[in-house]
Amino acid sequence: MNSTANPVLRLRFPIWRSRLLLAILLGWMLVLVARAVYLQGLHNDFLQQKGESRYSRVVEISAHRGRITDRHGEPLAISTAVESVWASPADFDASADQLKRLARLLGVEVDDITRRVADQEREFAYLRRQLPPEQAARVVELDIPGVFLQREYRRFYPAGEVTAHLIGVTNIDDKGQEGLELAYQDELVGKPGSRRVIKDRLGRIVEDVQSIRAPQQGRDLALSIDLRIQYTAYRELKRALEEHRAKAGGIVVLDARTGEVLAMANLPAYNPNSRGRIDPQRSRNRALIDLFEPGSTLKPFTIAAALEAGRVRPDTIIATGSGLTVGHKTIRDVHPGGDLTVAQVIQKSSNVGAAKIALGLPAQAMWEIFARSGFGRVPESGFPGEGSGRLRPYQKWKPIEQATMAYGHGISVSLLQLARAYTIFADDGELKPVTLLKRRQPQAGVQVISASTARAVRAMLELAVQPGGTAPRAQVAGYRVAGKTGTAHKLDHGRYAPNKYVSSFVGFAPASDPRIIIAVMIDEPTGQYYGGAVAAPVFHEVAAATLRALSVAPDAPTMNVKLPPADAPVVKEDVWVAHDETGPRG
Repeated sequence: MNSTANPVLRLRFPIWRSRLLLAILLGWMLVLVARAVYLQGLHNDFLQQKGESRYSRVVEISAHRGRITDRHGEPLAISTAVESVWASPADFDASADQLKRLARLLGVEVDDITRRVADQEREFAYLRRQLPPEQAARVVELDIPGVFLQREYRRFYPAGEVTAHLIGVTNIDDKGQEGLELAYQDELVGKPGSRRVIKDRLGRIVEDVQSIRAPQQGRDLALSIDLRIQYTAYRELKRALEEHRAKAGGIVVLDARTGEVLAMANLPAYNPNSRGRIDPQRSRNRALIDLFEPGSTLKPFTIAAALEAGRVRPDTIIATGSGLTVGHKTIRDVHPGGDLTVAQVIQKSSNVGAAKIALGLPAQAMWEIFARSGFGRVPESGFPGEGSGRLRPYQKWKPIEQATMAYGHGISVSLLQLARAYTIFADDGELKPVTLLKRRQPQAGVQVISASTARAVRAMLELAVQPGGTAPRAQVAGYRVAGKTGTAHKLDHGRYAPNKYVSSFVGFAPASDPRIIIAVMIDEPTGQYYGGAVAAPVFHEVAAATLRALSVAPDAPTMNVKLPPADAPVVKEDVWVAHDETGPRG
């Protein structure tokens, strides 16, 4: 057929249309070439990232939490390597038998695993945290696609409940929750690192490519605690609570020269290695947080204030036999002692004598000694939540309050506060700063009373542990001991409970050159409740062991202990605050 005869074949398109189409095609090809050159030659990060995302991963490397040790390097808190089992829901593929065996190894229900991997859009799901390595190895042997291990660290406390209240605990993410673990979280925690790895399609690491950031391990923490003394303090406190069927108790051992806490124990206790629910009543550090009325352990401070003011001397006679009436309240001693010297007021623990001495002082002078001794403010040990106690402004004191405060009622303290305050008698009037961390050298304290006043009170406190005093059971063979008992009614709903007591004793040794201060508190003992019978024997046992552990030279003959005869009357403390002449005591 002649092409000219077909009208379609005879059509002629403008030449510019074909050239335009050719230009568009060539332009598009140039754009593609330029884009390819740009992506593959000049800017290949995007494609590289997309490619690597198929096989390359950045894996976090856990940092090792710093150790906590005692002053001699004995471990109190260490981190051990454990494995956490996790799954990639999109890759998880387990048979029914594998699923049952996995649940059995992890100690969970099959439904729990199924629920965790149900969301296919999630890339990560924990199946079980912190398994021992040998148990985690058996999980790997199941060879379940999409199940992996992640190295973590778990805190372990070698001393268990003996140091639990002081050290505290961490949570499952290795963050401090209680005690010194919380207080020094920033120092103890490390900074995790990271590394780049190559994984296969099942998520298994097949090659370690490079380290991106090395982990920074946490800083170790050396405490002032001496683990030998800590064990002794805990053991003797526990024995006392069992013997007297007490509700709770605490003990603090201080280095009198440096203010370092050598031991601090509390009961009831708990096991910090058990990750179950911890009872707040057991986890509370009572020696630092709980407050109580110190009773007669406060009398030495009243006497010190009077000596400093020049109102009395150690041999000044105080008439105590007839008691003391202040307003409508009367203060009496259990065993009226008649005329007593100021030294005997301490020895016999006379409430009447202490109250009369206090009322002979300006309220401000008495308050200043108490405040400068650390009462009413936190001891700044660095422990979280430490109590400040209660010391009311002297401007608000009534005469009866000043009188009863002289023997430790109407004021509240913590056990550490009380132990620290006694450093003014042990160290010639200087109040030492306390610490829970090991010190390289002693720090200067604050001069509260004169050295002569401190020595005078120290001599009185020696009388209190001799026969005729309230605490002969505090004596230690080969060492001179000084100390003071305390017995106080507990406050219950704003009133003093008639049958609930706090028994205490604070003392130091050797009295000639004090090296240690020990404060003991027993809460609600049953039966016998006087501080000299309940708390003083704990001091005796702990002091004897501590002095030996520190190799402190004796300052008395080995046979220096002089106990009163078995039939001798017990020198008791009057634990009553005050009472109306016509009403009940309370």
